[in-house]
Amino acid sequence: MIKSTVETAINEQINAELFSAYIYKAMSAYFASVNLMGMSSWMDIQSEEELAHAMKFYDYLVERGGRIKFTSLEEPPFEWASPLDVFEAAYEHEQYITSRINDLTNLAIEEKDHATNIMLQWFVSEQVEEEANAEEIVNKLKMIGDSRHALYMLDKELGARQAD
Repeated sequence: MIKSTVETAINEQINAELFSAYIYKAMSAYFASVNLMGMSSWMDIQSEEELAHAMKFYDYLVERGGRIKFTSLEEPPFEWASPLDVFEAAYEHEQYITSRINDLTNLAIEEKDHATNIMLQWFVSEQVEEEANAEEIVNKLKMIGDSRHALYMLDKELGARQAD
């Protein structure tokens, strides 16, 4: 049986992961509205990945005898100033999720919940990749500046992303 403090924290993380899927879907819709279909596709895949993360926590909590509790999701942003603005927001969001995973890991250690700590190590590693991916795109967008041709090329590149 999982401790109630860890159960509550995992439930909060499930909801945070669901919000991640929600915000990335909003970003996808924004990109579609400005005809950047490659970036829209990239965000769709990102949204699906976040849903998978939520389910990984969900399945783990059920396996440990915990109870799932969903809460309301905040409304995601609707508008961004530019593709750079979107990816900067995505990068900041990934940093926020990393801090949540780190807090969860610290809680598991404090509670001497070794199984949860081991499960969380996958997420610790995953967040390194998530931040690096978002930061790389931010850096590319900064590099290309106002070049519409370069934006077109980056949109094509991001559209080639395949789901894992």
